[in-house]
Amino acid sequence: MKARGESFTRGPAAALAMLLGLSLLAAGARADAPAASQSALDEPSALRLSQAAIGRPVGDYEFRDTAFKPVRLSSFRGRPLVVNLVYTGCNRACPLTVETLGRAVDVATGALGPASFSVVTIGFDAAADTPQRMRAFAIEHGIAKPNWIFLSADKSTIDSLSRDVGFVFFPSAKGFDHLSQTTVMDEDGRIYRQIYGADFESPALVEPLKDLVLGRKSDLVSLSGILNRIRLFCTLYNPASGRYGFDYSIFVGMFIGFVSLTTVAVLLVRGWLHGRPLQ
Repeated sequence: MKARGESFTRGPAAALAMLLGLSLLAAGARADAPAASQSALDEPSALRLSQAAIGRPVGDYEFRDTAFKPVRLSSFRGRPLVVNLVYTGCNRACPLTVETLGRAVDVATGALGPASFSVVTIGFDAAADTPQRMRAFAIEHGIAKPNWIFLSADKSTIDSLSRDVGFVFFPSAKGFDHLSQTTVMDEDGRIYRQIYGADFESPALVEPLKDLVLGRKSDLVSLSGILNRIRLFCTLYNPASGRYGFDYSIFVGMFIGFVSLTTVAVLLVRGWLHGRPLQ
């Protein structure tokens, strides 16, 4: 079953919707895949582990990029980071997740700018997901964006990162069973939001990024802070175009409201002045 992704909001109804929309996919088979370590993925437990990670700081782990250069997670501090775990032997869930994320990243880049956030895709099959395989995977699925890199690491690092971000996976007869999850981290390296499913709508990614980029650091003292607040509330998603745009109608409504209130106030004052008795 393929479920559409949902970003998490608190409350019983939202939790139920999350459970219904959770995509716990058995990914495509690989000939050398290890035998299954359990019969089925426990969906409620996987969800609890994933949600428990929100607010948690992620360790400063070291990876290798597709050119074999070392990359530490701390190098992304200072702006939001989107973390996506896949394995290159997958032929269904992981390709779909990456391609869906690619579309969402394009929409987020258009709304917020290419320098406002970063994306990393990490291969969790440490034995097979080498820098060469990760490079080929990125090319195969059309990912070539300046703010997005593909990374590899050893098993110990992958296991530690997975615990930090609440990502659940285990070997199975089909390759790996795993939670289909995309994690949004804030500028300080703490988990801010989890997005579930291999085929989610772009706003599921863009809305938390909007909050982090425009809302969290905005104040009402500086000009830049005021402008960011305006962008936060007026940059809205248009389902018809599949893009975000600046909605001027909010300002038109505010202006009309201000003029209406001012007119009423003037009429009230004039009526009061005309009704005053002469001294």
